[in-house]
Amino acid sequence: MGSRGERFAGLTVALVTPFKNGSVDETGLRKLVDFHVESGTDCVSPVGTTGESPTLTHDEYERVIAIVCEQAAGRIKVVAGTGSNSTTEAIRLTRFAKKSGADAALMVAPYYNKPTQEGFFRHFEAVAQAVDLPIVLYNIPGRTAKNIEPETIGRIAEIPTIVAIKESTGSMDQASQILALTDLTVLSGDDSLTLPLMAIGGRGVVSVVGKIIPRDVKGLITAFRAGDLAAAQQWHRKLFPLCRDMLGLATNPIPIKAAMQMLGRDTGELRLPMTALDLAQMSVLKKTLGEYGLL
Repeated sequence: MGSRGERFAGLTVALVTPFKNGSVDETGLRKLVDFHVESGTDCVSPVGTTGESPTLTHDEYERVIAIVCEQAAGRIKVVAGTGSNSTTEAIRLTRFAKKSGADAALMVAPYYNKPTQEGFFRHFEAVAQAVDLPIVLYNIPGRTAKNIEPETIGRIAEIPTIVAIKESTGSMDQASQILALTDLTVLSGDDSLTLPLMAIGGRGVVSVVGKIIPRDVKGLITAFRAGDLAAAQQWHRKLFPLCRDMLGLATNPIPIKAAMQMLGRDTGELRLPMTALDLAQMSVLKKTLGEYGLL
């Protein structure tokens, strides 16, 4: 029997929001969607952490979702980031995502205000009751300051439209508990843990490195699904140094935007408080991309 959100299994790529001269680069954003359609990516996820969503105005936020859904045009699934630490705002954003044609909402745990476990449950329950759209939970306590405990995820999973979780705790114990307690589709939120998570029952990844090498990340997932563990391990060993040496340079999405700029796929422009890599970091990045065979 498949997991509940099986249609969102596989490779989801967390999109950057391209900027040009201080504004959202709408042409560049459309090109990113087309690139992932052509690369065989299963889903794209705009306006998440990687999309610098905290720096977008409300109008820009909605415009990015609308553009991605319009450009996808049914060719690739869209899982739009609609999380907020205000339940009312999360409902508003999720309604907009549904209206725009998104296939699902990626909803991060409320951050900064640190709800109780009951507060987490009621937050997701309220959004699910207000908007009939599949929801992918996003648990990343390193950014939100509080973990959604497995028992709470078990309660939330009783809500029919909660279909999957982006698991970014880095804990195989937590992921194992979620898989034991629920039938949610569990997706890795850490590129380097994709294969280990799939080995215990995970169904894919919401990827950052997939922005530049989607076919390779998809190769790992496809090999594992086909039962070819040796090939999946080979992909893991190839991908791991890139994940470690590139993504470890600075806070996401700083390194991936710099990499995309080096590869001619983005301007590399960031919005404060995100700042560019320094010269030493750029040198390490260039070496890392070169060793992978991208330069």
